[in-house]
Amino acid sequence: MTTRPPMAGLKHVALHARRFDETLAFYRDVLGLRVEWQPDDDNAYLTSGSDNVAIHRATGPVATSGQRLDHIGFILDAAEDVDAWHAYLAARGVAADAPPRTHRDGARSFYCQDPEGTTVQFIHHPPLAKPDRRIG
Repeated sequence: MTTRPPMAGLKHVALHARRFDETLAFYRDVLGLRVEWQPDDDNAYLTSGSDNVAIHRATGPVATSGQRLDHIGFILDAAEDVDAWHAYLAARGVAADAPPRTHRDGARSFYCQDPEGTTVQFIHHPPLAKPDRRIG
């Protein structure tokens, strides 16, 4: 694939939290984000309606490191755009961590690494998809 697929922008951030309950309360109760989905006691997905903040309980080596960013997520407005980005990046020598997959909540995504090693996710998340706002 030689043409860049469409992208809706950067509207998703995922954080590791050593103080998970306090961090969740801050984003939910202090900032007013709504819990969109909390599949278990270690993960919460919040939104203001036009974005998504994921909070993941920090465990293992992540809990003792200074890094709290889990990954950067680029929202895509169609599930097929996930596969198009996967092919586009592969054609440019960017390896994905795994092939695209559909998640339990109906989202579809894959991850790769930027040159500095930051994990980048390309995700179609149906509640955030808006075809009229595509970039590119």
